[in-house]
Amino acid sequence: MTAILAIDQGTTNSKAVLVSSEGEIVARGSSPVGISHPQPGWVEQDPERVWQSVLEAIDICLAAAPTVSIAGIAISNQRESVAIWDGETGEPLGPLVSWQCRRSAPACAELKAAGHSARVEALTGLPIDPMFPGPKMRWLLDRAPDDRPLRLGTVDSWLVHRLTGGKVHACDASNAARSQLLDLKQNVWSDELCDLFGVPKVFLPEVRDSASRFGETLDVPGLADGIPIAAAIGDSHAALFGHGAFAPGDGKVTFGTGSSIMTTLPHFIAPQNGITTTIAWSLGGQPTYAFEGNILVSAASLPWMVEILGLPDVQALIDLAETADPQGPGFVPAFVGLGAPHWHADARALFSGITFNTTRAQMARAVTDSIAFQVHDVFKAMAAQSPTPLGRLFVDGGPSKNSFLMQCVADTLVHPVIQCDAAEASALGAAYLAGLTLGLWDDLDAVRALPRKTAGLMPRPMDRALRLATWQDAIFRSTVSVTSSMGE
Repeated sequence: MTAILAIDQGTTNSKAVLVSSEGEIVARGSSPVGISHPQPGWVEQDPERVWQSVLEAIDICLAAAPTVSIAGIAISNQRESVAIWDGETGEPLGPLVSWQCRRSAPACAELKAAGHSARVEALTGLPIDPMFPGPKMRWLLDRAPDDRPLRLGTVDSWLVHRLTGGKVHACDASNAARSQLLDLKQNVWSDELCDLFGVPKVFLPEVRDSASRFGETLDVPGLADGIPIAAAIGDSHAALFGHGAFAPGDGKVTFGTGSSIMTTLPHFIAPQNGITTTIAWSLGGQPTYAFEGNILVSAASLPWMVEILGLPDVQALIDLAETADPQGPGFVPAFVGLGAPHWHADARALFSGITFNTTRAQMARAVTDSIAFQVHDVFKAMAAQSPTPLGRLFVDGGPSKNSFLMQCVADTLVHPVIQCDAAEASALGAAYLAGLTLGLWDDLDAVRALPRKTAGLMPRPMDRALRLATWQDAIFRSTVSVTSSMGE
């Protein structure tokens, strides 16, 4: 059997899956990455550990299907996390600064105060925020040695470098679009933006189509030399592609540590209302655009609440939440600030409206409901600006398997959601792109026709007004309390 080896490098785990020419997963492997918080608001990983976890996941995956022949390799990756390394030796010259990290908040505040927000957003589709790589790259450069052949890049470019034995420094357009250094309309690195953020273009990777030949494997433990790397794409974009959400208005929500809501656009549209515009993927030199809203903390709040309440696991928390009267306190998971559509870096997590009558079950429900409420805020902002009605909405990621959580999303949005059976939507999307490069599938229609197991959840009648009012009040308190304390 011939299959595509899809690497899905995430925040907490690296996964590897083998995808057959019929679009089916035939083997899986996974390995934890590890993450550190050297000081409040700082989040980083070890680039070498990221690479080793990928190798471990590949070993586990291939051991489960020893007779499979690998036609090519596809990469999907956590986005907005950036690394710096020696272009000749491959030695990391700093940490992998995570997309969650807020260390660049002071630099972002200076750029905003200097009046650069409107111009940056017009060129990149993104607000100035510590989530995005530009200022983080400058932070890494300020601490790197001057006498080394420096390379900067997102995780896809780091993996391409290692997979090709250091021969290739390249990234795909979807990852480049999240760097805040790419002119989104021209799909090229912007001299103006690189100057603004202090990042020399010479250190950046070559921008390529998402489906293209990035190079061939060389000196990779466990893999033969000469296997083509046939696709690279950001994980959220890969999930959208994997669902076959090619029609304008189709979208998806990827639930994980944070969440990403993305809807396909018919053409480039400058963003408003706290959402962003991005390149979903690029094929044949032509980018497909999408609206996106990034939620910084989503399912990551669940294990935190499990520990607070002394429960055995996340499922016990969800079971407890399901028993509660939903008209309870509000909870905002702004542990590292708020992302879309609020974009408040200094907001902090809080419960609001707690009384002596508040129960443990209601607190659990407030935490689970916050997942749906954050999606609601982004979805509403997208619907207000979308040139087409929002259509099919797919959900993926670990939490999407829980029907209670996803029913809360459907009820809150008053919009059907489509659960997908495969947990590896991002890996599948990357594999489909590689299949286009390798000729396993002829076109998007062939990808759209691949089998997918789905189940729809319809919204139920409910009183949303009070719940949303509680949520909006909690959002206000999470931002104004920090602003007030900073002013004292």
